[in-house]
Amino acid sequence: MGFRLSKIYTRTGDQGETGLGDGRRVPKDHPRVEAIGEVDTLNSQLGVLLAGLAEDSRLNEVSEVLIPCQHRLFDLGGELAMPAYQALTAGEVERLEAAIDTWNEEVGPLENFILPGGSMLIAQAHVCRSLARTAERRCQQLNAVEPLSAVSLAYINRLSDLLFVAARIIARRQAVAEILWQPAKS
Repeated sequence: MGFRLSKIYTRTGDQGETGLGDGRRVPKDHPRVEAIGEVDTLNSQLGVLLAGLAEDSRLNEVSEVLIPCQHRLFDLGGELAMPAYQALTAGEVERLEAAIDTWNEEVGPLENFILPGGSMLIAQAHVCRSLARTAERRCQQLNAVEPLSAVSLAYINRLSDLLFVAARIIARRQAVAEILWQPAKS
């Protein structure tokens, strides 16, 4: 593939604009750049989760499902940076749905709201879930002004669902009780 970046800094963004993969320059607060940034933040936090999962052999399967998600998030970032580029496929959405269905069978139905926590890994999975929701909102904001592919929007939506179920499967496999929400007393 060769080198992709010969210089890390270019000074071209010093005035508040950044370049997209299609050559356009847009303000750094453009909805497209906001979406790219949120996807990147999610990808970074997913890396933290994966590093923690690697330390617990009971969670190898969870890692195997989530590792490709980092690559697909990078693909999604590419789609956002290069509007004509399409990397994600319906097969990726189906892969997430299959994992959700399998894990849901193991954890059983959700009978109460649960709170993030119980262990660092459970909490980190919830951090990733909430960041996936933020990334989805940014993508939907962009979609309102510059349409995105339906597959890309479905992928980021399904990923947040997957991360919610991942938190639950981590709790089950670590034998950690889920923290059930206790409503305020009236």
